[in-house]
Amino acid sequence: MEITVLFISLRLTLSWFELNSALAFDGFGLDLKQRAVYAEVNPVQPRSGSSVKCSRLSLSHPPAFSMDGDYVIGGVFSIHYYMRLVRHNYTTEPEALSCTGSIDARELRFSQAMIFAIDEINNSSDLLPGVKLGYRIYDSCSSVPMAMHSAFQLSNGLDQVFNTNDSCSQSGMVMAVVGESGSTPSITMSRVIGSLNIPQVSHYATCACLSNKQQYPSFFRTIPSDEFQAKALAHLVKHFGWTWIGAVRSDSDYGNNGMASFLEEAQKEGICVEYSESFYRTNPHSKIQRLAEIIRRSTAVVIVAFVASGDMRILLEELSQKPSTPRQWIGSEAWVTDPDMLRFTFCAGAVGFGIQQTIIPGLRDFLLDLTPNAFNCRLGKSMNGVVQYTTTGKRPCDGTENIETLQSPYTDTSQLRITNMVYKAVYAIAHAIHSAACGTTNSTTECGSRITSQQVRTVLKEVNFTQNGYDVSFDDNGDPVATYELVNWQKGESGTIEMVTVGQYDASLPAGLEFTIHRNLSWQEGSTHVPSSVCTDSCPLGTRKVLQKGKPICCYDCIPCADGEISNSTDSLDCLSCPEEFWPNTEKNVCLPKLVEFLSFDEVLGIVLAVFSLVGASLAVATAAIFFYHRKSPIVRANNSELSFLLLFSLTLCFLCSLTFIGAPSEWSCMLRHTAFSITFVLCISCVLGKTLVVLVAFRATLPGNNIMKWFGPSQQRMTVGSFTFVQILICTIWLVVSPPFPMKNLTAYKERIILECALGSAIGFWVVLGYIGLLALFCFVLAVLARKLPDSFNEAKLITFSMLIFCAVWITFIPAYLSSPGKFTVAVEIFAILASSFGLIFCMFAPKCFIILFKPEKNTKKQLMNKNQS
Repeated sequence: MEITVLFISLRLTLSWFELNSALAFDGFGLDLKQRAVYAEVNPVQPRSGSSVKCSRLSLSHPPAFSMDGDYVIGGVFSIHYYMRLVRHNYTTEPEALSCTGSIDARELRFSQAMIFAIDEINNSSDLLPGVKLGYRIYDSCSSVPMAMHSAFQLSNGLDQVFNTNDSCSQSGMVMAVVGESGSTPSITMSRVIGSLNIPQVSHYATCACLSNKQQYPSFFRTIPSDEFQAKALAHLVKHFGWTWIGAVRSDSDYGNNGMASFLEEAQKEGICVEYSESFYRTNPHSKIQRLAEIIRRSTAVVIVAFVASGDMRILLEELSQKPSTPRQWIGSEAWVTDPDMLRFTFCAGAVGFGIQQTIIPGLRDFLLDLTPNAFNCRLGKSMNGVVQYTTTGKRPCDGTENIETLQSPYTDTSQLRITNMVYKAVYAIAHAIHSAACGTTNSTTECGSRITSQQVRTVLKEVNFTQNGYDVSFDDNGDPVATYELVNWQKGESGTIEMVTVGQYDASLPAGLEFTIHRNLSWQEGSTHVPSSVCTDSCPLGTRKVLQKGKPICCYDCIPCADGEISNSTDSLDCLSCPEEFWPNTEKNVCLPKLVEFLSFDEVLGIVLAVFSLVGASLAVATAAIFFYHRKSPIVRANNSELSFLLLFSLTLCFLCSLTFIGAPSEWSCMLRHTAFSITFVLCISCVLGKTLVVLVAFRATLPGNNIMKWFGPSQQRMTVGSFTFVQILICTIWLVVSPPFPMKNLTAYKERIILECALGSAIGFWVVLGYIGLLALFCFVLAVLARKLPDSFNEAKLITFSMLIFCAVWITFIPAYLSSPGKFTVAVEIFAILASSFGLIFCMFAPKCFIILFKPEKNTKKQLMNKNQS
């Protein structure tokens, strides 16, 4: 089966991919022909411990860098940005696949870091002693076809090689492969070399999908899965209170899978996305322009970009053409730690997670030891001392160029993050080969035993070592422990943008402790204030959120809580009802005890009613004093002085009983106020009724032969008043025994206030009491009307009529007013009715008599009273 697969792969390699003998290496390196010319003009001395690289002319796609060894490790890196587009016309043989465009200096550094690590291992006496590791490093041109082409090349160890000298030996089949940098090319490679049991250790492919061992059993990586990065980014966004964001991603496995994981975590955190757009660097320019316009027009200030570095560069270049509102960029590791991206100064304040930076001793010197061809010059010879320029307009190199003077991502070792992942990947493979080939001893003989890539894959699962201060191991999914640095783009003193580590994320820590920030962050345009990015500002206390129809949950309206409800937290979904005896404050964020209201002596209405009550009582007492002082005068004796004094006493009690209605109700005051009022009023009406009967009987008794007066003497009058009063006392007693009035809190009259009032207990008892008073008043009124035509000397009947008219009018209007008045005004209406009817009686019954006694004494004679006017 393995032979069949190899044969098929070889046929595909030779037929589908037309092989090219010269790999373009424009911008930084040289193609093969240029290497040969350069070797003649300026020979390159090999580094110590390494052999001369063979100049190969092969029918296959040649590696960018290679060296033979006892065991060969493959490498695939995206050294060039693009693959040359091959057009098929189906009439001629297609052109071979090749790279084009400029070189990614950072990817070139990755490839050199791999060579550096292999050189270190070859010079080590502890790891693989006596064994020489070789390498074959290919350029995938950041493309899937070329990555797959490289995978076929690495899996095919039988390709014919034509050497330019006899010292070069045939390369063996690779034991493992380091790469590729992108997730999509890594997936393609894994499906090819995985079927041949060749382990693949990626330094930069972070797609969570690659953790699936069912599909990618031979895949390992030294960089954490995007599953952890997505969760870390969601926690970061939530930490700073950003709930309204934009999202852009690379249209690749890396971007699509990474963004899907992030959006899933963001949804759990309550974060809403205004837009989510994808793009790829090979898309038409119009699509990039459309995405840039979406970003410019959006209301979301924060943009989460799960984008590959090459794609992000194109997007930022487009955005820089037309400046817009500053945005807060949240970046994935692929671009936020790329030093080349720092030139986009409008992204200052960008935040994202990156692999921990480190220092690899000796790497910088190794990088600077290369013969340079990166000084804006081309190989060529000067003629007669005159510098000859090539057709590209670049001067020929004169050999004096110094790479240490270059400012390039290639030579920048201050931010070694992914480079360290390459370094760890090579050492992980070396440890696996050591365990498979050498066992537990350092015997050179044993280490020379031949092993297969399948053995390396099996052992690779169990490697666990420390290199350069970092632990290296893989879990069951082939992933390392996820640890990140929180990186912030800050402006330095020189005005340039610098990457500053401001925090950590360690997925191995307990929940809630993974994310820490230990340094202040710089935001848009150098601001120290965290920018706000919300669809709707937080709903303040006293309001609740109501979602806007057809919009995400982060877009809502803030509706004030209804009466009787509060919200004591921002962005409350519901308002809470206050307890029955509490009411919200004006801001509706706290429940306060309701204001307890009753008719008190401290308020104006209570004071006015109390004053009138005391004035009425004083007036009744003063009238009684006048009558007592003039008790022997004809006018006092003629108007039944005993009933008059009893009436004045009852009126005094009527005025004073109104005071029991003022003040906080209590159990005793509630029983007293209604019973005292009803009994004193019946006593008062009984006295008036007695006086009316006496007037009528006195007039009838003047007729000859009429002796009715003997039945209405003083004793009978007292008995009449007492009988009427006793009936009311009996009614009140039954009322108090069966269901007496009691104090209560009225919570329904007003929502925001509690009315303290006296409940009637038995409404029937209350209305029977009032009905009895009304019956006596009506009876008295009828009698007074019958006596209205008596002679003027007995004008008291008219006074009684007027007083009863006032009394009845007051209490008839009292009923609707009492039933409709709210709260304490119910009590005020009752007091007003008592005072009005009492004042009506005292003025109508006693004011005329007091006027005669005090101001018209000449009329206070028996003769004047006995004088009868003619009809």
